[in-house]
Amino acid sequence: MENEIEKIKVELPDPELVSLADKIVQVIEEGKQALAVSINETIKTTYWRIGQHIVEFEQQGNARAKYGTALLSNLAKLLRARVGRGYSHPNLNNMRKFYQMYPNFQTSDKSASIFQTSEKLTWSHICELVTIDDELEREFYEKECISEGWTVDELHRQKESGLFMRLAVSKDKQGVLMLARKGQQVQAPEDVVKSTYTLEFLGIEEKKRYREKDLEDRLIDNMQMFLLELGKGFTFVKRQYGLTINNVHYHIDLVFYHRILRCFVLIDMKRGAVKHKDIGQMNMYLGYFAKEENVEGDNPPIGIIMSHYKDELMVEYATYGMDSNLFVSKYELFLPNKEELRKMVHDILVKK
Repeated sequence: MENEIEKIKVELPDPELVSLADKIVQVIEEGKQALAVSINETIKTTYWRIGQHIVEFEQQGNARAKYGTALLSNLAKLLRARVGRGYSHPNLNNMRKFYQMYPNFQTSDKSASIFQTSEKLTWSHICELVTIDDELEREFYEKECISEGWTVDELHRQKESGLFMRLAVSKDKQGVLMLARKGQQVQAPEDVVKSTYTLEFLGIEEKKRYREKDLEDRLIDNMQMFLLELGKGFTFVKRQYGLTINNVHYHIDLVFYHRILRCFVLIDMKRGAVKHKDIGQMNMYLGYFAKEENVEGDNPPIGIIMSHYKDELMVEYATYGMDSNLFVSKYELFLPNKEELRKMVHDILVKK
């Protein structure tokens, strides 16, 4: 017995030693983080300077005449022989664009874009951003990347889905400019609801027959992408949220909580067109949550009916006099036509 007690004493770590180990682990983690930040900033600065040298070389009239469009290809071959991989024609072109689009990247001017000092944007983020020619659009994605901490894949998806343009088409000129300069601001229920949701990540073909349950199942399986499409502030609560009124059982397809607006968000999915009875039912759900589920500090709930088709006139009549927190939106199973959206945004901006 005494030998077993001694063995236990030896195996139990000394609390003071554990405390010392905790401090050392914290220092190591902080060092790793600082090293990662340092490497990221060094990479961006190095590539920006390479882009600067390329642009300055191109600006020499004789160099442009001599090499023309073959400059980057020839340079890539030379660099590959001398320093190895990583300096391909496409990558050199990204460095060139980086310098051209962000000429003040190394400036000490405090009025410079927060992009220039952000630790959240890697070279891979920059490679995505420099493919956006429109300055307003690019500035929007910069702000959202930094504020929302988007991964490169998330940034790519939001670009491909035309997020900026989808948000911009519902605004006036000043609203579009504000969207670009400050990103998406969430202050009221209408700020978190889109007129159309793009659900291409579900992989459902437009002509394929599917049930509402199939749609809901796919959304649950792709919840991370769905949250990205919903926008900032959404946290998932439950699917098929049950409630009973006068011994009648109902189920709300999806329930979320919005941490910025401090309210529940109820979503019902409709495979076809939304009907007036669907609107009435959602209004009942909102009343139930306001009376039975809200606690002190919660704001009135938001209801969103997502349907594949939307009869604007019917919705206008069916929602007449109802809670302004009830919205009917469309969903698409394919990516929108970005050129058409871009033209619509352009028309808004050129209006006097």
